[in-house]
Amino acid sequence: MINAAQVGFGAAILAGVVLAIIGHPGPKDLPPTPPAVATAAAAPAQAAFVLKSVSVALPTSGVTFPGGAAADAINANCLSCHSAGMLTQPNLAKATWAAEVDKMIHAFKAPIDQANATAIVDYLAATKGAK
Repeated sequence: MINAAQVGFGAAILAGVVLAIIGHPGPKDLPPTPPAVATAAAAPAQAAFVLKSVSVALPTSGVTFPGGAAADAINANCLSCHSAGMLTQPNLAKATWAAEVDKMIHAFKAPIDQANATAIVDYLAATKGAK
């Protein structure tokens, strides 16, 4: 009587014989694998990979948020990414402005410390707060 182990072993042998005769069923047009060790003399000349520095000039604007000292925090922290003319949102509640500033800090990684974040929210609530 033939057991399951013998059938499995026979199937593996049969599969090996079939693959040996017809070849692996994978893609036939792959290039041959290069040798593991190649000497510098045998290697073909290749173009060197060179990193180049690129300078990007961002547009600047002399327009700042109005309000004197009350606008210092927003001018110092927000104008690096936003222009003062970008503030086109409708009037929002202070809690909504706080959530927007929090999003800039956590989602967009704006480097704003908590004291400045509070001053920015206060400025936005005073100038663009829900009436």
